[in-house]
Amino acid sequence: MKHIASTQFFRFNLFSLVLLLMIPLSGYAEITNPANHTLKVFPELQTPPSDRFPGDPPEHKAVYMWNKSDPDYQTHILNSIQAMITEFGDNVAIAVVAIGPGIHVLAKHPQRKVPPEIYARVKSLATDYHVRWIACGNTMKTIGWTDQDIRPFAEYAQVGAAALMALQEHGYKLLVW
Repeated sequence: MKHIASTQFFRFNLFSLVLLLMIPLSGYAEITNPANHTLKVFPELQTPPSDRFPGDPPEHKAVYMWNKSDPDYQTHILNSIQAMITEFGDNVAIAVVAIGPGIHVLAKHPQRKVPPEIYARVKSLATDYHVRWIACGNTMKTIGWTDQDIRPFAEYAQVGAAALMALQEHGYKLLVW
């Protein structure tokens, strides 16, 4: 009798276990299947209709502080600039203020190592996408540079921090890493 009761108990528990396992698995497939998941779009970036015509002043303005010579840091900022251009096209004005060790990307003959791809991307963003590159005059003075040492597309501000502040006062949003 004990054997029959334990067999029935085992069958009942096995059946219950299978049922319990099947219930979460059916829901789990819906959760983990990427075809069933849509990432919610950030509503503030939904482009509303605009009366802006190509060539009108951009509605968006961003300024980046570029103050390190680290290639990973610089690549992240370059990627962000490119993403902003991809997102907003000609409807974004971008400026980059190079201060301290970051200034070497603007030098005709950098005194710190600048990877060739970063050096080329900086020029391309300036000449092809009208990204403004502003050199800090205090940094230039500290390392003994003049305007002759800076690449021709670059601008100059006596104080890089003052350029960051002035651009913000003119509607640019400061983006820093």
